[in-house]
Formats: sequence, structure tokens, C-alpha cells
Amino acid sequence: MEVEVKGLRVDLSRAVWRKSSQSGPNCDNCVEVAFVDDAILLRDSKQPDGSVLVFTEAEWDAFVGGAKDGEFDL
Repeated sequence: MEVEVKGLRVDLSRAVWRKSSQSGPNCDNCVEVAFVDDAILLRDSKQPDGSVLVFTEAEWDAFVGGAKDGEFDL
């Protein structure tokens, strides 16, 4: 399946999904990430056939930087 988001054409069938090594085998609140060409994909590991968020490299870098800086801490 191919989608176009933010000018990026992404073939979702090429995605190789990865979950954090910090996630345990019985963890049910994880996300998975995949890198396809210039797109970074994110999905809920409990719903692999559900929605997929698509980030550009700049958006992903800003997201990861914010997470490292505690921007999203509750």
C-alpha cells in the first residue's frame, strides 16, 4: 500500500517495524517505528493494521529532541 503525506510517497509494504529494546515481551503500550526512504513511520504496536503517523526527517528530529529534553513529560 502506498500513501502520500506531506509530499512524501511512502510504500507501507516496505516498512520494517521495530520496537524499543526496552519493551518487554508482554508490554502492551508500545509504539513501533519504521524508516522508509525519507519518511519515518510510527504506529501503535497493539494495532499493527491501524493508523500510521508519517514524519519527515526534520519533524522526527524535532520530536526526538523534544522527548530527550523532557518536553512531553507529564
